[in-house]
Amino acid sequence: MDLTTEYLGLTLANPLVPSASPLSKNTDSVRKLEDAGASAVVMNSLFEEEVRAEDQFMDAYLFNQDIGHLEADSYRPMVDDYQTRIDEYLAQIFSLKQEVDIPVIASLNGITTGGWIEHALELQEAGADALELNVYHVAADMSQSGQDIEQMYLDLLSALREKLRIPMVMKLSPYFSSVANMVTRLEAGGVDGVSLFNRFYQPSIDIETREVSPELHLSSSQESLLAMRWIAILSGRVNITLAATGGIHKSEDVIRLLMAGADVTHMCSALLINGPEYLASVLKEVAEWLEENEYDSVRQLKGCTSQRHAVDPISYERSNYMQVLNSYKA
Repeated sequence: MDLTTEYLGLTLANPLVPSASPLSKNTDSVRKLEDAGASAVVMNSLFEEEVRAEDQFMDAYLFNQDIGHLEADSYRPMVDDYQTRIDEYLAQIFSLKQEVDIPVIASLNGITTGGWIEHALELQEAGADALELNVYHVAADMSQSGQDIEQMYLDLLSALREKLRIPMVMKLSPYFSSVANMVTRLEAGGVDGVSLFNRFYQPSIDIETREVSPELHLSSSQESLLAMRWIAILSGRVNITLAATGGIHKSEDVIRLLMAGADVTHMCSALLINGPEYLASVLKEVAEWLEENEYDSVRQLKGCTSQRHAVDPISYERSNYMQVLNSYKA
């Protein structure tokens, strides 16, 4: 059975790629993922805010601190052996490249164009095989139009494409007015792939303390249907990698997304719940299903029920809404 697939110009052994998560912070965990069958791994994201906050701390407390006496300067903390967040991340890339044989995809979340470029170049030089642009922007500025937001993504891509030689995949939110149009514009701008979709974790309010509080809710399989729809619409109409992320828990989710046209499927919550070894059982079930249904390869399955090949193409659009509402029986 040929499970190989193409991802950002890389040939992968299969379409199961663990997404950015705490599991990729640890080399042993990544090794376990590789042993379970992971064909590549996306590292946990490096956040520019963390790097900047650490730089400010170093500047304030290690370099510009007034100890009060000239002789006391010799007691300043030694910084030669101090490892910053960016140092740790670059060391992790280096370690993973030495310890595992699968491609290592760095993930970056920036807030300034200069920060995106500086850190992206560092990740590239450290040996990352590709870069995930984990763009997380909440459009809370009421003076900023949807067109402004789209242009921000395109300008960022343009700035990075000019500097980087490694492939880039942009992780998108589902909140664009026209997802399909945005993807085609990113393709024209030189992106190598898109990952659909980034999960926007919603804050909550503690009704006792009246404070806004963060809440983490792991995904469910239901969430994967959003990516499935848009991948099915885009499949065969763009020539870039289509990666599915969010809500991929079972072999059925993987198979469904491959049918829609996904090149790879990213898993996170299911691995956090069940451990790295769980990936092996999902991969085994995917291979068994392909064999039972007389498919010779993932490539043969890919996109077989995309909008271009579906029996009822409009089911991916408005008619699905009407059919779902009419299907409910009280």
